[in-house]
Amino acid sequence: MRITIFGSGYVGLVTGACLADVGHDVMCVDVDADKVARLEAGEVPIYEPGLESLIRQNRAAGRLHFTTDAEQAVAFGVLQFIAVGTPSDEDGSADLRHVLKVAETIGRHMDGYRIIVDKSTVPVGTASRVERAIAAELDRRGAALDFDVCSNPEFLKEGAAIEDFSKGARIVVGTDSERVRSAMRECYAPYSRQKDKLMFMGVRSAELTKYAANAMLATKISFINEIANLSERLGADIEEVRHGIGSDPRIGYHFIYPGCGYGGSCFPKDVKALAHTAEEIGHPAEMIAAVERVNARQKSRLFEMLCQAFNGQLAGKTIALWGLAFKPNTDDMREAPSRALMEALWEAGARVQAFDPEAAGECRRIYGERDDLRLASQRNEALEGADALVICTEWKAFRTVDFAQLRDSLASPVLVDGRNLFHPETVKAAGLAYYAIGRGDSVRPVLA
Repeated sequence: MRITIFGSGYVGLVTGACLADVGHDVMCVDVDADKVARLEAGEVPIYEPGLESLIRQNRAAGRLHFTTDAEQAVAFGVLQFIAVGTPSDEDGSADLRHVLKVAETIGRHMDGYRIIVDKSTVPVGTASRVERAIAAELDRRGAALDFDVCSNPEFLKEGAAIEDFSKGARIVVGTDSERVRSAMRECYAPYSRQKDKLMFMGVRSAELTKYAANAMLATKISFINEIANLSERLGADIEEVRHGIGSDPRIGYHFIYPGCGYGGSCFPKDVKALAHTAEEIGHPAEMIAAVERVNARQKSRLFEMLCQAFNGQLAGKTIALWGLAFKPNTDDMREAPSRALMEALWEAGARVQAFDPEAAGECRRIYGERDDLRLASQRNEALEGADALVICTEWKAFRTVDFAQLRDSLASPVLVDGRNLFHPETVKAAGLAYYAIGRGDSVRPVLA
């Protein structure tokens, strides 16, 4: 099939590369000429394992194309995927300006039947708005052309996006058109050979499914973090509690790992958008709002632990950070807990020395050059002259540590583990003060 994808960000690039890899002819269009030029040269602007080689292979095979020419892109494929960003607006709602702009562009240039596929994460009712935007452009042109709009939400985890696209549990398509069903079956046929993964449903159900899925996963994270905070105050070990509840097949172990809060491009904005939608229809989603509040509070825990370790005297201290990305195997720092910690440390008059295997460039892009920020090229370099170490991201490279060497490297023997990578007794035996999430050693138990 000939497929057009508007947007060459995370979702657009993964979708385009994966669809091209199974034989489709794909054109990705973006308004950023510099980004398109870099992609044409084989340079991928984001870090995602396996993506760069996939793009290069399919560029060389002639199945993946990049352009800034919207008219050419609309003429290229019957399937027109919209995969542009939908960031949170000031009130928490999803900003649909880019989505609707693409819809207008399609309506302005289409010369025959098109299927517009909403791949971006969008609120319930967006397909209807896209349909109206296209129809308005056609009316303005006096063009009587058929088109359909369907919802096809993505379910990609950063760091494992290619596997998720290729081997995901389901492919959700919202439509009431048999013509669309047929086209989407053909589009995704290579991924449904062993098992039919396509789930057809109403458009609004598909739009809500995406938000409901992310809200459910975010709820599990905030829930385990709430239990972790109780564990600290009750003298329990959240790792033991986690094993105790995760062994129940009705609960399972997925997404019940306590930490310093969720971040990234999906959970924060999608939870806010769902809560905003609920408010708009007069049915406040109290549980969803609580999930967001718990997560916002959890991001302050690392700073609170450092304050506890240094009796609130952080001015002039140098704090080493291992991990800047919101999760491993990505360079994405959107809503990352590391950002909340660094900004709080700077406000308190402390310096930061940080190392991340992939996200240093993104950190430099966000914060620029600062006297109170040093980006190290190796994890041990970040320890030089530091008073304490904080682990913000659970990269594999951080899982094995010589604790005696770490103790000797730090001016103060303080380790704050925001991802519970180590066993408290092992760390303490090396002479380090160990602060972790919900492990009974960050605060004094309040019950005897």
